[in-house]
Amino acid sequence: MKPMMSAVLAAAICTPLKAQPGAAAAADALNAVERAQGWTLLTGPDGAKHWRGYRRDAFPGSGWTLSEGVLTHAAGGGGGDIITREQFGDFDLTLQYRTAPRANSGIIYRVAERGDYTWQTGPEFQILDDHGHNLAGDHPHSAGAMYDLFIPGEGKLSRPAGEWNDARVVIRNGVIQHWLNGLKIVEVRAFDEGGSPTAEWADAIKRSKFAQMQGFGVQPRGHLALQDHGDEVAFRNVRVRDLNAPMPGEIALFNGRNLDGWTAVGTEADSGTWTVREGVLHCSGDPAGYVRTTESYTNFVLRVEWRWDPETRQAGNSGVLVRVVGDDKVWPRSVEAQLHAGNAGDFICIGGTEIAGDPARTSGRRIVKSHAAERPVGEWNEYEIIVNGGEITLIVNGEVLNRGTGAEVVAGAIALQSEGTPIQFRNIRLVPLE
Repeated sequence: MKPMMSAVLAAAICTPLKAQPGAAAAADALNAVERAQGWTLLTGPDGAKHWRGYRRDAFPGSGWTLSEGVLTHAAGGGGGDIITREQFGDFDLTLQYRTAPRANSGIIYRVAERGDYTWQTGPEFQILDDHGHNLAGDHPHSAGAMYDLFIPGEGKLSRPAGEWNDARVVIRNGVIQHWLNGLKIVEVRAFDEGGSPTAEWADAIKRSKFAQMQGFGVQPRGHLALQDHGDEVAFRNVRVRDLNAPMPGEIALFNGRNLDGWTAVGTEADSGTWTVREGVLHCSGDPAGYVRTTESYTNFVLRVEWRWDPETRQAGNSGVLVRVVGDDKVWPRSVEAQLHAGNAGDFICIGGTEIAGDPARTSGRRIVKSHAAERPVGEWNEYEIIVNGGEITLIVNGEVLNRGTGAEVVAGAIALQSEGTPIQFRNIRLVPLE
């Protein structure tokens, strides 16, 4: 029996990704923004140093080669699976792969080095020549599937043997996603906030070939692996970023203890409207106003997590304001990355600011997001906001939802809004772009 997806997931799963941070491209290199975001290139000139054989100390002496940015396994060449020297908990992995006719391989993650094979502990993004195997696109062993656990959603595009496919695997705050050629084809909440497996995840494992494999699919962190299945397969532009690690040169804007480095406007800090408890910044939503950084920033990568109160489960309105300039008032001149529930990823131009976006999604001072990517009310979400010259990009939970150009290039504060509904923030951090 094929593992099935919920109706909600099936409706939302094939959302097109207009662009991805670190998406595989023809040039095997990282630009300044990608480096600031924390991406590491695993197939560059020094790529071999990132890989070793499974349960071995060195890169395999046969089977695998890395030449001019392409990591290739030769048919019948042996060598076994290779794994990253580093281990990852939450991560974002992007790469391109190409198979020979009828070839089979896989990307396996959160691998522990016990047992004879990588797949005995880690879930797998299946790599397969679907066309050569005459396999239906929604088969649980087809390309992009979470092998034997979750089938790909409708609309999947798997290119035939000899052509490059774009693959992406993301684990963030307990949610696992598989992307293939720009489409999100698998999404499952595998772990709750405390890190325990969800019923959906545990049930999927029980129904699979992995049911009797102790520790399968529950490792909190582990290696990334590329599979030797005996066939010819090639990988290039393999990039990863550790979502739990600090970005290079990042500045923690919120220290998790108090509001040092922030100024409250129209609200009260540490006396009702804004309070800090257990590393989380709580906003009561009343009265309307904001807290802003005392420092100003021009070009940067900003990451901030937010959620609506998990107890009241009441959704409402808020926002992240960037390049805040001029008088402190409700509301200051700035560009708003909208947090209104259901509309995260919208731009709002405040106080006469201007930014150009997709004309079809622009209405007055608002530029509507391309699609929705928010988690359910009460769950943590992450904004990644890239402000670089006149261009501002809004990324919600790893999905690019909006991009505006022609913004005024000016140093300004960063602000969080209080707009009538309790909301919580954490992990507010920034990397300046020079």
